[in-house]
Amino acid sequence: MSIRTTAQPSRAGTPPPEEDRPPGGAAPGPGGVPEGRHRTGRVRHGLAAALVLGALLLPDDPARLSPGAFTRIPVEAICGVALVLVLRAGARRTAAVLAGVLLGLLTVLKFLDMGFRSVFARPFDLVLDWVLLDDAEAFLGDSIGRAGAVGVVVGVVLLVVAVLVLMALSVVRLSRLVVRHSAAATHATVATGTVWVLCAALGVQIAGAEVASSDAAGLVQSRARQVRAGIADREAFAEESAVDAFRNVPADRLLTGLRGKDVLFVFIESYGRNAIQDPDMAPQVGTVLADGSRRLREAGFSSRSAFLSSPTTGGGSWLAHSTFASGLWIHNQQRYRDLTSSDRLTLTGAFRRTGAWRTVGIMPGVTRAWPEGRFYGLDHVHDSRELGYRGPKFSWSPVPDQYSLAAFRRLEHGKPDRPPLMAEIILTSSHNPWAPVPRLIGWDEVGDGSVYHAVEAAGKDPADVWRDPDLVRAEYRRSIEYSLNSLISYVTEYGDDDTVLVFLGDHQPVPAVTRDRYGRDVPVSIVARDPAVLDRVSGWDWQEGLKPGPDAPVWRMDAFRDRFLTAYGP
Repeated sequence: MSIRTTAQPSRAGTPPPEEDRPPGGAAPGPGGVPEGRHRTGRVRHGLAAALVLGALLLPDDPARLSPGAFTRIPVEAICGVALVLVLRAGARRTAAVLAGVLLGLLTVLKFLDMGFRSVFARPFDLVLDWVLLDDAEAFLGDSIGRAGAVGVVVGVVLLVVAVLVLMALSVVRLSRLVVRHSAAATHATVATGTVWVLCAALGVQIAGAEVASSDAAGLVQSRARQVRAGIADREAFAEESAVDAFRNVPADRLLTGLRGKDVLFVFIESYGRNAIQDPDMAPQVGTVLADGSRRLREAGFSSRSAFLSSPTTGGGSWLAHSTFASGLWIHNQQRYRDLTSSDRLTLTGAFRRTGAWRTVGIMPGVTRAWPEGRFYGLDHVHDSRELGYRGPKFSWSPVPDQYSLAAFRRLEHGKPDRPPLMAEIILTSSHNPWAPVPRLIGWDEVGDGSVYHAVEAAGKDPADVWRDPDLVRAEYRRSIEYSLNSLISYVTEYGDDDTVLVFLGDHQPVPAVTRDRYGRDVPVSIVARDPAVLDRVSGWDWQEGLKPGPDAPVWRMDAFRDRFLTAYGP
């Protein structure tokens, strides 16, 4: 009995199957593969290699994004090729798919990092920041409409899926290419690895970037440390929040130095140290503050100013608000959730505990239910739905600042026979993207806000503003000037002997405005007509006027609650 056998030629000598041959018997290319298919295969291999190398070398910081970043040698690619060469076929396919998916996830993480660095001047936190994606979607909805926000979200999800699939397919394709040319791949791996080691040892750079790259591996390691730190931070915060010097202070011993006063805590969105020290905007903002100090003096008021260091920058206003109110450092979302579900005494809650004030909030940026209002100790929150505004939105900001202050006057401050007020007021007109910016009008013109239709129509389009970095900075400055002028005008118009104003920024603006300068400090000022109010804080050494100088005192924002309650206690 004979067995018919067919010799198996090498891959290079295997003729293409009949169905793969070009019509008309076109001449095959190298290896018997038609020339057209051979060129297509080379293009696909090149695209796969470019995608994988680009993902490995892509920086996670926009400041490092340059052509030089992609001229480096990634050690992860060298190790990956070596692994493919030693694995068996089944394990090799599994490893290639897993590596592709992991590299795709790493690429998505790098883009998240770039976005967070552009807004918050920090990388994305894998443990704590997922909830902020919901806030980003809400921001889009408020800025471009619900339909536009849904479209963006759908597009992002599809893009993420495409990155994961394409990266996995690319790694699988390249692994097959390595096996097909194993001898050449082995020599190339040894040679490239030797070059990498030499470049690493000598610190060789191209255009300021080190040739020997291990960024992807370093990113994985840093995120592992970040996850561990995020988990440990919860225990650390529990210990910190258990200490509260004012928890058991009797109500009749709280805030005795302010009894009978109307105390207004006002936050100005994105009002940071850069606004009063950056040479490109300090002259104009400084003029507003100097003129405001003069107008307040003429109205009988005095003021003192300094700086507070915010726990956040670029965004996350609620982290600053909660830090200021609680006396705890709230620099991430986990701490914020734990805090607002606790019974911590807040600065505003201390006023309510005394029973001597009606405590209210003017929150134009709140467009839906806000259960945290109860934690802050506010008797009532007037959100954007209760302010009676009939005008247009100014980009993200639902209500112009002057209208918010006019609504406070109408709803609370101007009512006859009312009790003393403690109000927390959030001014939002200086919120990113700073276009269009409202303008100050007469208080008798504000009405129901309909007048702002003409004001909004005359303003700039955000899309036009954000094409020019210099224009972005100029419009930011104009928005700060508007917010300051609105507040100063309100106090000179409606303030009296019982008015005490504390106003401050919540955080610095985005890095596009700060250019990563001036840290996280925000100005803070106290304004009062009664000399006894400022006498209580004479030991703080705050500077006279509304503009703190470069050498003014700087406190962490979480220090304010205890110092304020101490100064105005018995």
